[in-house]
Amino acid sequence: MPPPPEAALQDDPARPWRAAAASYVGDQPPMYETEPTTLPVTDPEDLRDVVPDTVLEGARYGTLTLRAASLRGDAARYRGELRRDALLAVRFGTGDSALLLVAVASGQRAAPGAHRVARELCEWIAGAVGGNQARLTEDIHTANRGALSSGLHRLTDRAYGRLRAGATVRGLAPADHTASVRCLLLPAHPACRTRVFFGVGDGGLFRLRDGVWQDLEPDGGERDTVGGPVIGYGSGRPPGRRPGHDPDPDPASDPGPDATPPPESDEPVHGPFRFRASVARPGDTLLLCSAGLAEPLRGEAALADRLAERWDTAEAPGLAAFLADAQTGVKGYADDRTAAAVWEA
Repeated sequence: MPPPPEAALQDDPARPWRAAAASYVGDQPPMYETEPTTLPVTDPEDLRDVVPDTVLEGARYGTLTLRAASLRGDAARYRGELRRDALLAVRFGTGDSALLLVAVASGQRAAPGAHRVARELCEWIAGAVGGNQARLTEDIHTANRGALSSGLHRLTDRAYGRLRAGATVRGLAPADHTASVRCLLLPAHPACRTRVFFGVGDGGLFRLRDGVWQDLEPDGGERDTVGGPVIGYGSGRPPGRRPGHDPDPDPASDPGPDATPPPESDEPVHGPFRFRASVARPGDTLLLCSAGLAEPLRGEAALADRLAERWDTAEAPGLAAFLADAQTGVKGYADDRTAAAVWEA
């Protein structure tokens, strides 16, 4: 039996490394220990259901460097629960025509099979993106925002349709068999700096530019969010959601006369489809994350300041350093955390 959470961060002479390794911001340490304690119960007949505590990914193509991590929340580590967040980073194609997809999904808390739902949603979207890689790459290179928005909306709707069908087969309510998902499309060509975000549900999309955090989360259901407001611009941190004006509209923001509105469909349980295409500058760091990191990043100024200081660098950190930064503790926030950050050379 693990120690009670309130004793998890007490000094232990037998393990002096614990105090040194603990990293948190705020006036008080988190309630739970930040290192794994209890393993989830495993069914010997279904070892495919095992979910690792932590996953790390990284890559470098052209001007971009990717760092990604998904880790079990402190509360789940203490209780011996599975990580509900899923992370998938894949490359389709070769050479300068290659396209990278980073997908992050979060299953419903306390829902049966939440980890499987999150993983399946990532895989279904990846399969659709991979099957349309050539067309998507061309649309990104030509800044064809209208085609990108409508096409990605359709494939996301199909993935959620499969989830609804699965809920019906299992006799579950759709709200108990769903997940939030957020994705980045990153072209490998060094001359193309267009970065495409799309998804449904909770989480965050932020940009660190010149040491200042910008909250890029688009409002859902709008026909054109690319040239719309950039939330929290110039605040130095993303403390909340407030309207603002983007003083630096992206070249890809004009949908053009042939832009196609999103297809009509049943809105997913988690909310409307969200889309944004932006053009990166050298020195930018783009951060896509699940709600487990987005909420403390918006709610705790000290965390935003810490990550801005750590990640406002010319070169991306190594995988171990990125993981240490991503799991910086904040009291009151103990959910799974998944983060994918892109450094622009």
